[in-house]
Amino acid sequence: MRTNPFLDAWLFLIGSTDDHRALGPFRYVFVALFLALLVTSAWIALKNWREDPAQRNAAHLTVCFSRVLIGSMWFQGCLWKLPLPVSGGFEYWTSQMGEHAAFAFHRELVKSVYLTHLNLIDPLVFLAELAFAISLMLGFGVRLVALLAALYSLQLWLGLYSHPGEWPWNYVFLAMIHVLFAVYAAGLSLGVDALARRHGQDGIGARLLAWQR
Repeated sequence: MRTNPFLDAWLFLIGSTDDHRALGPFRYVFVALFLALLVTSAWIALKNWREDPAQRNAAHLTVCFSRVLIGSMWFQGCLWKLPLPVSGGFEYWTSQMGEHAAFAFHRELVKSVYLTHLNLIDPLVFLAELAFAISLMLGFGVRLVALLAALYSLQLWLGLYSHPGEWPWNYVFLAMIHVLFAVYAAGLSLGVDALARRHGQDGIGARLLAWQR
């Protein structure tokens, strides 16, 4: 049950949301992980700020803040895919896609494949969303991950297109944000990708991230 944005944010930080409580004592693992990601993202941003004068402007700060915020959204979203192998919430919303997807072939795919293999799909979706969260919060490999997240968001758009409780444009906007993260290489704004560009002149890491320059 939602109260107000400030109290809800606090409850999330201390692991007192309904999604956290459903995990029992294991919820504190995710509280610790999220706080570690927040602290690490702040440290990475500060290191970039100190080392690179070109990063010290409102544009980079805005992109960094937006990237971390959307990463936090993915982290929060991955929690209701727990506990594995199949959470009740994930099963419900997957079944809703089987009824409300925009196209008949998509509805049939959900019914014949997704719903019959939930014990495999739920863990994969959980790991995908957790990967989106980690990448965006730390600013690591953002171009590739943001493209994948955009495609994922478009799948949600089509999958819940006619659901009476959903506004399809929500997922379009979410996809657009990730497209912009990819186009502008948002990890180069106070993220790990920026550190790799400056310090990874040699080695495998540099070659993997060179295309983001």
